[in-house]
Amino acid sequence: MNRASNEFSRIQTDAEALATRVKSLGAAMAGIGAAGTAIGYVANQFGLLNDAETKVFTSAMMVVSVMGMFLRTSAGLAVAQKVYSAACWVATVAQNALNISYGTFLALTGVGIAVIVAAAAAMAYFASSMNNATASVENFNSATAETPTHTRSIQRAGESAVTSRSQSGSSSDASFYRRGVE
Repeated sequence: MNRASNEFSRIQTDAEALATRVKSLGAAMAGIGAAGTAIGYVANQFGLLNDAETKVFTSAMMVVSVMGMFLRTSAGLAVAQKVYSAACWVATVAQNALNISYGTFLALTGVGIAVIVAAAAAMAYFASSMNNATASVENFNSATAETPTHTRSIQRAGESAVTSRSQSGSSSDASFYRRGVE
C-alpha cells in the first residue's frame, strides 16, 4: 500500500481548489474593474467627477481589471500559488514559534516553580543557620559576662587595662592580652 499516494492526491485536490478560487477572484476583480471604469465614465458625464478625477479613477479601475484578468491566466495562477505558498510558510513559522514559546513557557513554569521552591528552602536554611549562630554568640557573651575576670585565662584589652589599673594603680599596660590568673 502506497501511503504517499493519498497525500499527493490531497495536495492535488487542494491545488485545484485554490486554482478555482483564484480564477473566481480574478473574474470578480476583472468585473469590478470594468464596472468601476463604466461608473467613472458615467460620473464624469453627470458632472460628479471632473476630467482629471475621472482619468485617475478610470486608470485605477483599469489596473484592477488587468490584475483580475492576469489572475485568470496560468501565469497568474502560478503567482497566486506562490503567494499562497509563502503565506503558508509564514503561518507555519508563526505557529512553530508559538508552539516553541508555549513549550518553553510550560518548561520554564515547571522549572521556575522548582527554582522558587529551592530558593525558599535555601533561604529558610540560611536563616535558621544565622539564628543558630546568633544564639550561640549571645550564649557565649552572656556566659562570658557572668564569669569573673580573674578566672579567665585570656582577657580582652579593655578588661586587662581596667584590671591592671585597679590592681596596680597604674594606667599604662604594655600588653593587650595576658595569660594566666593573677
